[in-house]
Amino acid sequence: MTPETDGKPAPTNQSHYQGRMHALQKELISRWYRDLHGIWERQQGVTPACGGPWRGAVPLMISGNCVELLRTFDLLPIYPEINALQLAIKKQALEYLLAAEEMGYSTDNCGYVKADVAFTLSESETPLKTRLPKPSLILCNFVGCNTYLKWFEHLAQFTGSPLFVLDVPFLRREEPSPGDILYVVKQLRELIADLERISGAKFDIDRLREILKLSAATEDLWSRVKSLTKNVPSPFDAYFDSTTMMGPLYVHRGTKEGLHFFDETLKEFEEKVGLGAGVVPEERFRVVAEGPPPYPTFKAFRDLFTNWGACNVASTYSCVGGIWEFGFRHDPRQPLESIARHMIIHNVTNRSYPQRYEQIRRYIREWKADALVIHSVKSCRLFSAGQGDMREYFSKTLNIPTLFVESDLEDPRYYSHAQMRNRFDAFFESLAHKKLTQAGRRET
Repeated sequence: MTPETDGKPAPTNQSHYQGRMHALQKELISRWYRDLHGIWERQQGVTPACGGPWRGAVPLMISGNCVELLRTFDLLPIYPEINALQLAIKKQALEYLLAAEEMGYSTDNCGYVKADVAFTLSESETPLKTRLPKPSLILCNFVGCNTYLKWFEHLAQFTGSPLFVLDVPFLRREEPSPGDILYVVKQLRELIADLERISGAKFDIDRLREILKLSAATEDLWSRVKSLTKNVPSPFDAYFDSTTMMGPLYVHRGTKEGLHFFDETLKEFEEKVGLGAGVVPEERFRVVAEGPPPYPTFKAFRDLFTNWGACNVASTYSCVGGIWEFGFRHDPRQPLESIARHMIIHNVTNRSYPQRYEQIRRYIREWKADALVIHSVKSCRLFSAGQGDMREYFSKTLNIPTLFVESDLEDPRYYSHAQMRNRFDAFFESLAHKKLTQAGRRET
């Protein structure tokens, strides 16, 4: 795709990026919702049509999650973030946001929190026409954002389920101290005792090791998938397509189904690399994305990139639950210590801004990116606080073209497509002129 001679983007059909990965993702996420619905049916005294061997369901956060520990006890994870995301994607979030604000939640509160709390109290069907069961335990794996604490306290109060808070130390150095690791491991042992009680099953460390082996193999495949965007053209978009892949990564990590998903995904994108096929018809710009996407306008936001031939070759948001492309793997030889290390160090939300800067610098350097796009989320202080300084650092100190835009990951009221399009058009017009000028200088 080449913009017209006046510098404006040409219209394009975006349906071509859908492939096997997207079909498999839909299948796995649908299965997860059906399994949750099966648990809900059992709680209603109805024989479930599906649902598997699950003994219950436990909400927890994606950041630094310990899903492998839940699987050891046949407890199914509930990710409130994923359900809130689905509400936004399906254009259903606003009614729950308004309901939460009527309850007294501020307009500045996290959109995920408001949508999830109001949805929980409504006892409505999910966007996939299923029901969520009453949690056996509310597990707050507090990592980086203090909003999680109040969010899960409210869920525990509204559902009547017991609450367990995992206090994960903030990463103060490049590596956590032995004391930090021990502090989290001791809490994991306390959690195991609670999981034994609510599941009625004894802890089997050998089963945990087998699950962690599957997780490590999955993480290796995911890392190899993400490295493929170093190719020119990139076979997929590491912001929007990676967001799609994050669902199976967290819902099915530690399972054969999750491993199969990433094995098939790697094959699909390797085929595209071999054919020289990119995710956009003509890759003109390689971009690094910072911050979550606006889910209520997900496709429209994606089109702002692809209409200019811009591909996101790396994104920080794809690391919200683990930074596996830089080497971390769960280690079955040290199961609890490995889970503790993952929770403390290997997720972007528990890292300082200098560490986040270095991560973005590596992406720009190793993935050969032309620019940085920062999407600041109005209701998410964890990601947005300090992003103004980030823009100044990359644009003025490092002289990297940087676009800063703001909307919300859940609330459609904060997105203005006309204003957003004007910002993107002006930025990519300027970037195109800069690249043209640099090419002319090289020729002379």
